[in-house]
Amino acid sequence: MWIEYNPNPAQSRAGDCAVRAIAKALNTDWESAYAKIAVNGFLMGDVISSNAVWGSVLRQNGFVREIIPNTCPDCYTLEDFARDHPIGTFVVALPNHVATVQSGNIFDSWDSSSLVPLYYWRKS
Repeated sequence: MWIEYNPNPAQSRAGDCAVRAIAKALNTDWESAYAKIAVNGFLMGDVISSNAVWGSVLRQNGFVREIIPNTCPDCYTLEDFARDHPIGTFVVALPNHVATVQSGNIFDSWDSSSLVPLYYWRKS
């Protein structure tokens, strides 16, 4: 279910999770994803790790934000989310992290499957 994915040219695994997630979700390279987020951050007067900044890139590319049902807020994991979403592309916000779920698989530089999702973006 977890597939190691790290398009960062320096193979960094920290601080750029939104860039990696957006690169996967938009099917582009790390540099292009970084540039899109950086431009939005500059225009918004905010940093690239800001949820509002990277979220605006997704919105501009046809994604819509959804909430996670509050049925079990402490026990519903990213692995559960991936299992419940076998079709489509989703960028999932987690505590201090972001990952992409595509076709029921978690794409991330490390196994984040046990983290609890906060909200997600889905391709409309």
